Amino acid sequence: MPVSQRLSPAEQLDTLQNSTVPSFVAHLEHSGVEILHAGTTDIVQINVGKLCNQVCKHCHVDAGPDKTDENMNWITFEACLEVIKEVQPSIVDLTGGAPELNPHFRNFVLELRLLGVPEIIDRCNLSVLLLKSQSDLAQFLADQKVHVVASLPAVNEKQTDAQRGDGVFDKSIEGLRRLNALGYGTDETGLQLTLMSNPSGAFLPPPQSSAETRFKALLADRYGIVFNNLIELTNMPVSRFLEYLIQSDNYDSYMAKLSAAFNPAAAAGLMCRNTLSISWDGRLYDCDFNQMLEIPVIPESSRTVFEYQKELLAGRPIAVANHCLGCTAGQGSSCGGATS
Repeated sequence: MPVSQRLSPAEQLDTLQNSTVPSFVAHLEHSGVEILHAGTTDIVQINVGKLCNQVCKHCHVDAGPDKTDENMNWITFEACLEVIKEVQPSIVDLTGGAPELNPHFRNFVLELRLLGVPEIIDRCNLSVLLLKSQSDLAQFLADQKVHVVASLPAVNEKQTDAQRGDGVFDKSIEGLRRLNALGYGTDETGLQLTLMSNPSGAFLPPPQSSAETRFKALLADRYGIVFNNLIELTNMPVSRFLEYLIQSDNYDSYMAKLSAAFNPAAAAGLMCRNTLSISWDGRLYDCDFNQMLEIPVIPESSRTVFEYQKELLAGRPIAVANHCLGCTAGQGSSCGGATS
């Protein structure tokens, strides 16, 4: 496949479903795991837009500076607030793109605080904190006690920059220092700082606990940086990473790795069981990855925030495909980290 060729969501899904490995459903059946159904919605995850100041090679969202038209408008934000009022989740998880670049981001956070949402997460790429237009962003996040989940693939400049762009590592370190200066990353302040790491290539991440120990030691020793927790993510065969796998002739071997590492125990903690995912245009999905493949929730009459019906979505069967193997490989992987 030429490097310039992009795969549509339908083409990605077709590629995944025609993989040579046993299907995700076959893995569940072989292991005696019941077909997945949704439980109580504890987390509402909202992709507020694909606009981003970075273009990361692994990005499953296909975000970037050119995505100016794929940003949530305030009417859709208001509809999200109505859903949140009804669901009463313990966590509202804001993602993107760089979610902070949506012009309504801060107002929405303030509205969530007025609703009394216990935990608000901002999935931050760190470099956004250095933009002139966001000079007071870190202070805003601290004032609102937002849990910052920040991307940092590695404690290695070359590895991080190769994945996220030249100079991003240094910007990330400066962003972390700004957050630390406000009290983020220490238990005493209650300002939670979680780092997210993912492999740079077609292999599975290391055990989360040992990786966290390593990150904490290296960041403290080299840069004086502290944080609370580390999330290790498996690279999902979706969007840019799927295209990379195909272009580098790693697709079949990577899918085989995911298949061979299938862990039935990881299925119990999958994010789709307790998460409702909302896209920038208000459509509903079982998870962020289904959102990018445009696999909607199964009840056809409740597929947007504008037609949300709690009773129709309760206990719904989860829509699955072969990309789900990425969430059940090894220690498991979700937006909250390892699942087993």
